[in-house]
Amino acid sequence: MSVNWDAIVKTYDVRGLVNVDLTAEVVEALAAGFVDELEAAGQSVIVGHDMRDSSPLFAEAFARGAQKRGAHVISIGLCSTDESYFASGILGLPAAMFTASHNPATYNGIKFSRAGARGISLDTGLAAIRDRAKVYLVDGIAEVATPGGFESRDVISEYAGYLRELVDLSKVKPMRVVVDAANGMGGLTVPAVLSTAAGLPALPIEIIDMYFELDGTFPNHEANPLEPANLVDLQKAVVAHKADLGLAFDGDADRCFVIDENGDPVTPSAVAAMVARREIARVKALGEDKDITVLYNLITSKVVAEVIEEDGAKAERTKVGHSLIKDRMAETNAIFGGEHSAHYYFRDFWGADNGMLAAMHVLAEFGSQPDSLSAIAKQYNPYFLSGEINSKVQDVPAAKARVEAAFAGRGNIEYFDGITISGQDASGAWWWFNVRASNTEPLLRLNVEAKEQTTMAQIRDEVLALILG
Repeated sequence: MSVNWDAIVKTYDVRGLVNVDLTAEVVEALAAGFVDELEAAGQSVIVGHDMRDSSPLFAEAFARGAQKRGAHVISIGLCSTDESYFASGILGLPAAMFTASHNPATYNGIKFSRAGARGISLDTGLAAIRDRAKVYLVDGIAEVATPGGFESRDVISEYAGYLRELVDLSKVKPMRVVVDAANGMGGLTVPAVLSTAAGLPALPIEIIDMYFELDGTFPNHEANPLEPANLVDLQKAVVAHKADLGLAFDGDADRCFVIDENGDPVTPSAVAAMVARREIARVKALGEDKDITVLYNLITSKVVAEVIEEDGAKAERTKVGHSLIKDRMAETNAIFGGEHSAHYYFRDFWGADNGMLAAMHVLAEFGSQPDSLSAIAKQYNPYFLSGEINSKVQDVPAAKARVEAAFAGRGNIEYFDGITISGQDASGAWWWFNVRASNTEPLLRLNVEAKEQTTMAQIRDEVLALILG
């Protein structure tokens, strides 16, 4: 069969159209390649999946391929992506998670991890898994003399208990929280972690649930809270229920967006700064008082680095990218990492990202003081950001060259991840912007921040005009 491997094997995961790009045969071949590349024959591998219609069948196909090459399969069944990371971390085993995250229902995919929830990207094994799978798909999978076994294991109670140990919510003030699971895996994990579904004690948190029914067709709205349209239902519900805050999870529940009591979004940068402050205080309380590092990517707000340094830790800027940040977490022993896309990484969660854990920090912060969430968030959002603006362009290098030429001599230029230019306006107010090309589409991504709103708007409009030519 003809498979466009370059289209489905992305930088950080596998993703494609169900029964077009991604079929049971392709999945089985990828499983065999995964076991061979990780030398997992005679050992165990974890397989989990989300609520998409195709996910259980793909998980079964993966188990077949892995068993043929000698791996023992531990199926954890329905789970969130961060729950699969938990299983990989706590059991010390490689894992494969079937999900297409926030993509539409017609898609599915696989996120691979080495033992200890370490990510696998094109540069760290995914290309080799792909190349092995290509051969297996053509020649068939040669079954080893001793195929692997199969068992099912439920880890959600252990997962929920572990998160509650990391963030204690037992003594927070009573609060009302609306949660929009978007028919994704938050519908399983939120009742386990924040309520009593996993057998844990009740918390002083009233959960008002929205779209908790697991449904991979996403009948209510897309499971992508990055898109403002997908937050509208939650925003209305928070105001209507007079709730203290709202939480929105994506399809595989590894990202979480926060809404304040007025129905306004709390920027991921503000959440990153808030969680960084709490994590620094937590490790200091445990006796760590030097060489504390926190990561932030280059398009988060300037306030993130300011908070990290103000609290006595080292702030390290990274490029944008999931596996890159996970690798850097391991290299620096950073306690926390925050991205503009609402991915939040925790050293004590094996360096992996966990939206639920970030949400718990927000609940704990709000629950430990008398202020409203909007008042708390305001101190972490003192500047003005454009948000990420994507523009389709015919000639990406030419557009970048126009921007660079127009700002030559007006500010400092860096080439760390795309082009970052920073400077001051006539009044002395600072600004910066970053222009990055998409890896997969003819797009330029623009992010602007400034001390003053008028400056931000002026820079944003000028750069956009240059990008569009």
